Amino acid sequence: MSSFSWTPSEDILENARLARFIHRAGLNDYDDLVARADDDPSWFWNEIFQEFDIEFDTPYQQVVDFPNGPEQPDWCIGGTTNIVSNCIDRFRGTQTYEKTAVVGVSEDGTRCELSYAALDREVCHLASRLRAEGVGRGDVVALYLPMIPEASVAFFAAIKIGAIILPLFSGFGRKPVADRLAIAEAKAVITADFALRKGKRIALAEVAIDAAATLERQPTVFVLDRGATELPDTPARVVRWQSGQGSRDDTETEILPADAPAMLMFTSGTSGAPKGTIHTHCGMLAKNALDMGLCIDMGAEDRLLWMSDMGWIAGPKMVFASALLGATLIIVEGTPTWPDGDRLLRIAEAEKATILGLVPTIARQLKTISDIPPRDLSALRIVLSAGELWTEDAWTWFFNEIGGGRIPILNYAGGTECGGAILIGTLLHPLRPGSFGGPIPGSAVDIIDEAGASVATASVGELVMRRAGIGLTRGLWNEPGRYIEAYWSKMPGMWVQGDLASRDESGLWYLHGRSDDVIKIAGKRTGPGEIESVVIETEFATDCAVVGVADAISGLALACVYVPREATADPEAEKRAISDTVARVCGASYRPRHLLRVTELPRTRNDKTMRRLVRSILTGAPIGDVSSLANPSAIETIRAAAATQLSLEANNT
Repeated sequence: MSSFSWTPSEDILENARLARFIHRAGLNDYDDLVARADDDPSWFWNEIFQEFDIEFDTPYQQVVDFPNGPEQPDWCIGGTTNIVSNCIDRFRGTQTYEKTAVVGVSEDGTRCELSYAALDREVCHLASRLRAEGVGRGDVVALYLPMIPEASVAFFAAIKIGAIILPLFSGFGRKPVADRLAIAEAKAVITADFALRKGKRIALAEVAIDAAATLERQPTVFVLDRGATELPDTPARVVRWQSGQGSRDDTETEILPADAPAMLMFTSGTSGAPKGTIHTHCGMLAKNALDMGLCIDMGAEDRLLWMSDMGWIAGPKMVFASALLGATLIIVEGTPTWPDGDRLLRIAEAEKATILGLVPTIARQLKTISDIPPRDLSALRIVLSAGELWTEDAWTWFFNEIGGGRIPILNYAGGTECGGAILIGTLLHPLRPGSFGGPIPGSAVDIIDEAGASVATASVGELVMRRAGIGLTRGLWNEPGRYIEAYWSKMPGMWVQGDLASRDESGLWYLHGRSDDVIKIAGKRTGPGEIESVVIETEFATDCAVVGVADAISGLALACVYVPREATADPEAEKRAISDTVARVCGASYRPRHLLRVTELPRTRNDKTMRRLVRSILTGAPIGDVSSLANPSAIETIRAAAATQLSLEANNT
């Protein structure tokens, strides 16, 4: 194994919040913390609540109980609280109240700021408007908004009155919006008249109003007025909302049972129909304190920039975690690469971001730009990466060329269902390309083989949790049986995450792709990410998806669908070179049987490749739910390539 690419300094090892927490607990290191937290979750989560001064209106009598087994524990029994009490209310009368809570950067260059005091006022205004329209405790309020400061306002306003937020992807069309509103029986939708994306106005309110009008139980649609005067004429009830307008600036915060639902969030659907996950007040408080405050080391002095969407778990997470920790959130509308390819870096420089979140796809895109202007990123101290796997080439390039070899890339993996991380990077762990520091404490994370036994070092196995952590979904919305079936039945008594993982001899952890994408060739189970990395690191491809398809002779054959670097290159020579490279690096048995050139791969809104969709197209199987697909045009692109290429291969056989 190669040496580390980055190692923490002595100052970090002594003064990072995680290091101080471990020392105060009388433990030796991170591994000791994980062991104790897994063995005694009551001790651990109580320590997290105390470390971050999380307030309970009524103290809990017991941290956790497992009356229904490890799958569905009860949390913070007897306690009452509200997320807003801990993210906004408690800063009243403190220095934090006057500091900047949110910076908004629009695609057209417009910039605005909200202090914590101004955020509090705006939240109270909107909360009072919601209450005046009959929205209250236990009602579902959908958020269908661009990434603007008002997204933070809407997030906290609904939760403040005891409602349950339902974040929706701002790129959804009418049907997926209507479907989710119907499933959730939403009482209200908060939207904006338009969003800006790649120089165009996207009519969000029109979609939301049309979707609401199709439902038997029609929600009230609150429309943020950004300057578009016309709205569709439909039977749906529409209420205009403008920043600064409201009847009260001291709206009371609803105090709820600590484990009451605060957020309903549908999964991206990469592995089938979307599922409605349920996240609670105490669960979100503890999980974000652990993930972002303790492990990622974000604090009140930080400025977080993570371009995302409210419909991906990262969107609500960054809104919530930055306020919980008293930090400043830089919320950006539009895309990271428009109107210029390094827009994300430009904003990071201008706003003096200290923590920058991104998906590895952005790094690969930046790497293709030949004339990136020099950027002053001296304020930046952490890069936070989530959403997909790195290739070694892209990781190394970004770490050295953008980060100057000094900024640690802390990988973060988990998902919507988990409310955050299962594996995480920390400032206490050295780095290798694509590595994680280790498992998140408090969830008994392990890597197992097909028999359920822990695997040896360097062996690839299934990533599991042997106990539900506090951030884990409390079930699936109106589908209790599906929750157990989907996550706890494959290996009874264990949460199966659906990812392949391994750990090396130095204790660092790695992911190898989805286990439901695993390809078994010559008796060996291999994650497609290993093969895709080889393809992308050639000079021929910028993106790639590898899947296994049935073959009459071998039983299973590899199909590689890739985006070429040079559209005008000789396709056949290119394919031969890719095929030879895969066979040389991975072994002759992994030589792709099918190679298809396409202009794009199907990706979810958070940039995950939908391999199941690629596999379905190539095999002619039903494609299932595609509401989370960010680029539907990829479906026909792959179908056309498959029709042409597979037909040619059949004729040549």
